[in-house]
Amino acid sequence: MRRRAFIRLLGGAAAAWPLAARGQQPSAKVFRVGFLGLPTANSLPKRPEAFRAGLRDLGYREGRDFVIEYRWADGKYDQLPALLADLVRLKVDVILTHGTPGVLAAKRATTTIPIVMAGTSDPVVAGFVGSLARPEGNITGVTGLVPQLGGKLLELLKEAVPEVTRIAVLWDIHNPASASAVRATEEAARSLGLQLHLLEVQGPYDFDSAFDAAHKGRPQALLQVGSPLFNTHRKTLLDLVAKSRLPATCESRVFVVEGCLMAYGPSFADMWRRAATYVDKILKGTKPGDLPMEQPMKFELVINLKTAKALDLMMPPSILFQADEVIQ
Repeated sequence: MRRRAFIRLLGGAAAAWPLAARGQQPSAKVFRVGFLGLPTANSLPKRPEAFRAGLRDLGYREGRDFVIEYRWADGKYDQLPALLADLVRLKVDVILTHGTPGVLAAKRATTTIPIVMAGTSDPVVAGFVGSLARPEGNITGVTGLVPQLGGKLLELLKEAVPEVTRIAVLWDIHNPASASAVRATEEAARSLGLQLHLLEVQGPYDFDSAFDAAHKGRPQALLQVGSPLFNTHRKTLLDLVAKSRLPATCESRVFVVEGCLMAYGPSFADMWRRAATYVDKILKGTKPGDLPMEQPMKFELVINLKTAKALDLMMPPSILFQADEVIQ
């Protein structure tokens, strides 16, 4: 009897062990990342993928460890408050966004949910963080701040078109970061002996008139200051650039792939991949204000030789030697 009782007891305990073990292990949390994109979803396909790749490299699996709640503004900044209010209602664990308008709207929407930026011009001047070394508050991430970028872009245009003296500068006056970029470009132009013709736009409906004004000013090249507005309406913009027959430098590789002459600046894919490390640390308990912001580490020069040929422009070997990618 004692042996049978012992077997029954042993069997009952064995059956209970898995239940007890499961009861002692907390269920793994699936983190929710709120993603706020400023242009349309199909205008920046590689940047969200770079972010997801960064999380995969850190051991996260989408669906098992995290899900992403995507919200796209389609270039309509007035939609940002409603999109962010939706993410706040969902109680996401962290908000990932980019561009000065996106970070500004996120800052106004919440002071408690951590915000990670993936490329914003000057977060200190914009008032997003106290300093790059110690952001404080609930915002941190990767800044796209490159004070000398405007000068480098002008130098590249002058190297590509040695006779250039007048350059049109296309910029979005509703993007706060663009104003500081334009000021830096103006300073660089003075030191290089170049004249700038500023073309201000508020929306895609201004593109035609801006290029008409550029034609009257007789510029010899065009510099486009980065903005989500231009990304959203990239095709329209590039059609006008092609029609103008102006050698142009644009904000990123995707513009060059689609017809712009060249682009130089921080690698957006690299910034978005690095943003994943911030999300990882925040999800593990680090406060965003304790995470120093990073500046761009990887830059890329992309040149479209098909566009150069269409413009009857011979790109100097010195520029081609610097290029990270040449589109034939």
